[in-house]
Amino acid sequence: MKELIECMAKALVDDPTQVVVNVIQGDHITLVELKVPASDLGKVIGKSGRTAEAMRTILGAASARHGVRCKLEITELVAEPAE
Repeated sequence: MKELIECMAKALVDDPTQVVVNVIQGDHITLVELKVPASDLGKVIGKSGRTAEAMRTILGAASARHGVRCKLEITELVAEPAE
């Protein structure tokens, strides 16, 4: 699931190296966290959230084939403070 979301997100953003995907396994559901820079957040979410909803639909279909439930959470990538 991680590779699927990572592939879709990298195709949408300006700098694919800035895409971070974390997977958190739970008892009943798997949370997939997608973090992108603030400048690319609108591209990933899309107009009226359509792109994000499409990504969630694809993730749901792919995870159902593997017998698990996944939830996608899209957040802004916070830059590390410079020292």
